[in-house]
Amino acid sequence: MRRGVTFLLGAAVIVAPASAREVVEASAPVDLSVTIYRDPARTPDERLTRAAPGGLALISETRRVTLPPGEATVRFEGVAEGMIGVSAIVTGLPGGTIEKNRSAALLSPAALVDGTLGNRVTVTRTNPATGAVVSESAIVRTRADGGLVLETAAGFEALRCAGLPERLSFAGVPAGLSAQPVFAVDTVSPAAGTFEVTLTYLAWGFDWQADYVASLSDKAAGEEFDLGLLSWLTLVNDNGQSFPGARLQIVAGRLNLDSDYAALASPPVGAPLSLTCYPLGSTAASLPLPEDEPVPPPPPALMMAAPGRMADAVVVTGARLQSREMASAVVTASEEDLGDLKLFRVPGRVDVAAKGMKQVAFLDRQGVKARLLYQARCAPEVRLPETARPGAPADPEAGLQPAGILLVTRNEEQKGLGIALPQGQMALFEPGPRGPALAARARLRDYGRGQEIELELGESAQVFARCGARAVGAARGWRRMEARLANANPHPVRLRLELSRAGDGDVRFAGRKVAIRNGWQTVELVLPAGSEARYDWQVRRPGGG
Repeated sequence: MRRGVTFLLGAAVIVAPASAREVVEASAPVDLSVTIYRDPARTPDERLTRAAPGGLALISETRRVTLPPGEATVRFEGVAEGMIGVSAIVTGLPGGTIEKNRSAALLSPAALVDGTLGNRVTVTRTNPATGAVVSESAIVRTRADGGLVLETAAGFEALRCAGLPERLSFAGVPAGLSAQPVFAVDTVSPAAGTFEVTLTYLAWGFDWQADYVASLSDKAAGEEFDLGLLSWLTLVNDNGQSFPGARLQIVAGRLNLDSDYAALASPPVGAPLSLTCYPLGSTAASLPLPEDEPVPPPPPALMMAAPGRMADAVVVTGARLQSREMASAVVTASEEDLGDLKLFRVPGRVDVAAKGMKQVAFLDRQGVKARLLYQARCAPEVRLPETARPGAPADPEAGLQPAGILLVTRNEEQKGLGIALPQGQMALFEPGPRGPALAARARLRDYGRGQEIELELGESAQVFARCGARAVGAARGWRRMEARLANANPHPVRLRLELSRAGDGDVRFAGRKVAIRNGWQTVELVLPAGSEARYDWQVRRPGGG
């Protein structure tokens, strides 16, 4: 890239070169590494979107550069358009880096015209009546910011204002223009040679999430059952550049961002060519058309889409539901610690396509031990009506409410897991007479090794509960609580009863151990098949009030 001072005098441009620094083009990447960080503002409740993803990627490119002795400018063409220039680091140059520059202009119709100002082009016209094609030489006399004026042998004229189909042909691309974003560095090499250099930078416009498919090996009945767990990573690259054959890593956890990286990653602009003509039949600036004459539509602009602005592409490697034979071939990503975050290395090489969404296999676990746990919440401030009687029928009029369903396991090897599970969505399938059927959907937060996993699956249609405070029975600050539970399943179920928020007071539950779970004082009960039951306990506010 040449540096210098530009003076604008009328329509003439004079460029004074600052130095004789040679421009060197780096090769295409010979090795690529892409590490994608999830959008830290996206919660587990929000789905991944291809529209303006807010995550980052750390991109590392290895390229070959042949340097002359002395000063040179090395151009890296094809970097991500969401590149954050201030984060770029170049290693491997024998003389180091003197200056860094990120090109803000792309090859476009406007840039092509501006770069050819004062030089010759070829204008070709087609006579629509005869089909005759005539080409002639012309000189570009104005910039591409409103109207394009050419000087031909016949004089001056505005392009596309004659009503004939016209096109321009250029002898070459002006120096410094590229169809892809360019990052350049200035360096000084003590001797000529070919070197391998590494360009590492952060880029905006990436995101990822994990998608899980859980399959019951048999109908879940009783206590523990086996679960098959298959996971896919869904990757989004909103940049117009592809990264083929990249070593892919993903980072799970919430990254703390203080800088406005989205503003620092403003992409280069490919400006369109905007043409304006005088009203037909006159060159007077203010001559209006007759009122009864319709205004003609503007001529079609000579447009060129900015690189990468193609229609979105979706690439899916593998189906969401595979046969057992195919699923057994999935290779699990390796896990590493990255401070408080988790780094997963995806085996093999992955093509991270431009403007694309892609899925790659991430996790395959068979024989995961899990159980279903039902849950009902009681609050001391809720008072049961006096008409409620023990043994009332289990119907909606009696006030019974569906219990919630939890899928419960522990993230450890003894349960068939023992690997960090990133945030994502899970679909649970259970066997049926006509094949697997979708039973529930759940959201996962990030789970580390050794943590209890509890996923909400919705409400039960077979287990019901009703609980609250009785109006009588309070003594010395203790309030009597009552719960009525019903299980319509043909097998026993386990139900967790949430009695009071932790720290809100004391709980006395005869014959049961009270444990703290998710901020609540709870007990777990076993309800026999097809049964109804009533339980009583007492709560007291802090200090006995």
